[in-house]
Amino acid sequence: MLSDTTPARRSAGRRAYVLKMYPRFSETFIVSEILAREAAGEDLVIFSLRPSTDARFHPELARVRAEVIHIDRPSSARSFWQTFAEVAAEPRMAAAVPDHLGDLVDLGHDDAIQALTLARLALDHDVTHLHAHFASVATTVARAASALTGIPYSFTTHAKDIFHEDVVLTDLARKTADADHVIAISEFNRRYLTTVLGPELADRVVVVRNGLELDRFPYRLRQGAMGEAPSLLAVGRLVEKKGFTHLLDALARLRGEGTSCHLDLVGTGPLEEQLRAQSRRLGLDDLVTFHGALTQAEVRDMLTDHDILVAPFVIGSDGNADGLPTVLLEGMATGIPCIAGTVTAVPEVIDHGCTGWLVDGTDVANIASTIAEVVVAFRTDPAGIRAVTDAARDRVSRLHDSTVQAEQLGRLAEAAADRAANRAGAAGGSAGASAASGAVEPHTEAMETDAANTVPTVREMESVS
Repeated sequence: MLSDTTPARRSAGRRAYVLKMYPRFSETFIVSEILAREAAGEDLVIFSLRPSTDARFHPELARVRAEVIHIDRPSSARSFWQTFAEVAAEPRMAAAVPDHLGDLVDLGHDDAIQALTLARLALDHDVTHLHAHFASVATTVARAASALTGIPYSFTTHAKDIFHEDVVLTDLARKTADADHVIAISEFNRRYLTTVLGPELADRVVVVRNGLELDRFPYRLRQGAMGEAPSLLAVGRLVEKKGFTHLLDALARLRGEGTSCHLDLVGTGPLEEQLRAQSRRLGLDDLVTFHGALTQAEVRDMLTDHDILVAPFVIGSDGNADGLPTVLLEGMATGIPCIAGTVTAVPEVIDHGCTGWLVDGTDVANIASTIAEVVVAFRTDPAGIRAVTDAARDRVSRLHDSTVQAEQLGRLAEAAADRAANRAGAAGGSAGASAASGAVEPHTEAMETDAANTVPTVREMESVS
């Protein structure tokens, strides 16, 4: 069904991003993606379903040219019905709304009214393709707006939206069946989706890896000898799946074995107080510095002046796991030796001993011994360390260049718009009429799958990878 070899024509209509919240401090990968698509000549508009709650923003946001439209949620029943009546009365929507009333009723009231508003705005802005990130609320709203307008939609899957224990397979299958295509950010994610959704939906899933603006992450050789206390850097939300509790235990173990490492821990999250208390309990206050949230530019500077990036990812008790964190790609690009937990797609970029080092993020002894191994190599075999970081930069440059990502996404969006136009032409109606007559083609058998009997855990998937 999908082809990523179709020549791109960048003048083929306006594409829209549907995002739960924009901008969001932690979602630098979305900003990089948007910038790359704009640089490739695409005309974009961004629809945000929630106002941003972040106090800080990355400077790259200022480079985004796309118009950002915030879709309000009604504050009262009266405003809800007023908005509903206004949209339903529009000639472009008059036929579609009654035909999809049952689907709208099945949604939460916020999702339903935002889908109606998005549908109208997408038509107002001559949008030819809707793209959402995460298979959750943004995709729920994009799917409903697509059904109302006939504008095709797609969505990118990441981690919590597909791995978490609360994910409802029937909902994910329905969204996949109705989408023109679904982006998996790694081969692991593609295999996972194929397994949980079944072969009938496999052709909807295509791998497009997250990209970096490589010019913003120049490769720099480590200058000078490692200090007496090696400097470690860890970056991420302070949540279970990052494995930071095990990293602190590993630091205490290293100190007990005669190797004291200083750790700069960047990030905020629900485990912050627990981690601070653990650091005090282990007597690590002189070795661990908590920095809170930093911008991507500030983290980039830290990547260039630290000895090792440590990311001991684990699978959380709720089934959640990282897909492929951006900071790991940034570290590999800039030339810092990287140690990372062997979860999900991490082994697709890190070959142990070749482009970095893999650890069991739950194994404190393994984390400690691997840090010690890299420290020794730093001091006795700098050429070997250089070979690893050279290979890491090459791997990221080949697999995660944002210009390649933008080209792939542009081709997919154009092909989706062409298919929708062909369907509308065959039906002999407008976009709204094509939606009412079934422009979206659900795979009902996939939507009836029993989620409880078919969803493997991430750990089970890893055991057969």
